[in-house]
Amino acid sequence: MSYRNLSECLRDLEATGQLRRIDVEVDADQQVAAIQRRVFQAKGPAILFTRVKGTPFPMVGNIFGTMKRTKFIFRKTLGAIESLFRLKLDPMEAFKRPWRHLGVPAALIHALPRRVKDGPVLANQTRISQLPQLKSWPGDGGGYVTLPQVYTESLAQPGFARSNIGMYRVQLTGQHFEPDREIGLHYQIHRGIGHHHGEALARGESLKVNIFVGGPPSMTVAAVMPLPEGMPELFFAGALGGRRMDMITQPGGLPILAEADFCITGRIAMGRELPEGPFGDHLGYYSLAHDFPVLTVDKVYHRPDAVWPFTTVGRPPQEDTVFGAFIHELTAPLVSTVFSGVHEVHAVDEAGVHPLLLAIGSERYVPYAAERTPQELITNALSLLGNTQTSLSKYVLIAAREDAPSLHCHDVRAFFRHLLERIDPARDLHFITRTTMDTLDYSGISLNQGSKVVIAITGEKRRELGREMPTGLKLAQGFSHPCLFAPGILVMQGPAHARGRDEHDPLLQELARSMTAEAGLEGFPLVVVADDAPFTAASWANFLWVTFTRSDPATDTYGVGEFIHCKHWGCQGPIIIDGRLKTYHAPPLDPDPDAEKFADSLGAPGGPLHGII
Repeated sequence: MSYRNLSECLRDLEATGQLRRIDVEVDADQQVAAIQRRVFQAKGPAILFTRVKGTPFPMVGNIFGTMKRTKFIFRKTLGAIESLFRLKLDPMEAFKRPWRHLGVPAALIHALPRRVKDGPVLANQTRISQLPQLKSWPGDGGGYVTLPQVYTESLAQPGFARSNIGMYRVQLTGQHFEPDREIGLHYQIHRGIGHHHGEALARGESLKVNIFVGGPPSMTVAAVMPLPEGMPELFFAGALGGRRMDMITQPGGLPILAEADFCITGRIAMGRELPEGPFGDHLGYYSLAHDFPVLTVDKVYHRPDAVWPFTTVGRPPQEDTVFGAFIHELTAPLVSTVFSGVHEVHAVDEAGVHPLLLAIGSERYVPYAAERTPQELITNALSLLGNTQTSLSKYVLIAAREDAPSLHCHDVRAFFRHLLERIDPARDLHFITRTTMDTLDYSGISLNQGSKVVIAITGEKRRELGREMPTGLKLAQGFSHPCLFAPGILVMQGPAHARGRDEHDPLLQELARSMTAEAGLEGFPLVVVADDAPFTAASWANFLWVTFTRSDPATDTYGVGEFIHCKHWGCQGPIIIDGRLKTYHAPPLDPDPDAEKFADSLGAPGGPLHGII
């Protein structure tokens, strides 16, 4: 069915056994987050908390906690959305197989929002302090909205066609904000709201903002959907939701989603920023406090049966992992139309999404060459770094489809094996320094700034990967616990990192010098240095998380037999990536013990979640 609002969705989930009510009083300060994380890990149901301390509003989490449930919610419209994407690939498809696209006209009609004069969301008003104040981690700087739909419009071209809906972090409370009057609005680099905010700043005007919470589930998905420039999220929400979005229009204000559970209206004033954060984020670390725009609150509306949806982010996998997988399934057919020559991409969730992007492209520039070298692949990679959310990627590893037609970049182990068998460290690394990077990534030289590297691989297999520890390995002083992680990959432990953001570490340089040709490293193109080698080597999830979230390519990559020639970096032997946590990094996330004990009690025999967590 197509849900008009969140309540209809929750009733359907409960009727089909996919929602569990929790009538025990819970605290939004870490308890609900601890429970939600456990239920997600157990692939459990959506959880409706009916009694939340300090607020009259119930909270619901884990709605999108499994792919099966997410597809169930949109079961009526997924076929039409997939048909729309197929038509973009091949417009003649509608004429060749019209029976496969019967839902497309309806989807296009549903995409158009409808202007209305009133709606349930305007029935009641409340205050910011009465809303659920979710804190997911002990170090969070206040209560947060974690599933907001932040709506703005272009000042130059107002209206739905130039609107933006984004899931930007919203801090409801904190020491810097005037209670019930100010909230923090954190939007990352390369987000659509930035264009609207820039227009307002250029005009010397405030930017009107409406924040919807709840409402049709398709609005939540639309807010995180990486849509092409010029395609409004509001239109996609209607198509995915199977019904037109009713938007209440009021003189002098932005439209309000009629079926939203809550709507916070306000404006970002000129030159008004305050510290926002810290916040336990999806990379698995705290993002620290920085100045971000402040939203001056005008009104807080809510519908009579309002429910506050939430999620918890942290080290992957979390519920947002399912969002990513769902979006990938929808958009995978479009990759080659957006990025010419690119066949497949994988933003690796275990590495925090943006730090590591695997891709498969084509290498066809010089088909007659005796030795194929990366050329078109570099063009492919630069295209990925110049468009959409892939532009925030830090490590871009790209292989040629011609070398292994059956290789897929979602098979991470096979991809790394293919890459390491072929990599030429003197040729295949291409660094981009002092460029923009993900706002939440603290491995760079400053906020929003760091480096990237493209590793482009093509050609015949160059080596057999080592599968046993090299016998002649000698380590510089302070390095220990070398271990074989995977074919061709060594992990070792290093002393605490004490260098600055933009400095190479002499200890790592000494390590590179100590790893001589006699060490038997021919089969080991990649060495990772970590704070805790056994932890890092315990699983692929640990390896990817430590290696790629904690390193900056330009300052944390070293080479055995390193050389610099005509401003080109290369090396003769293994590449060393420094995956140690630096002193300027944000700290990793650790849960609150008391909240964990409370979650234990709900899962104990006789508890409402016994048998689930």
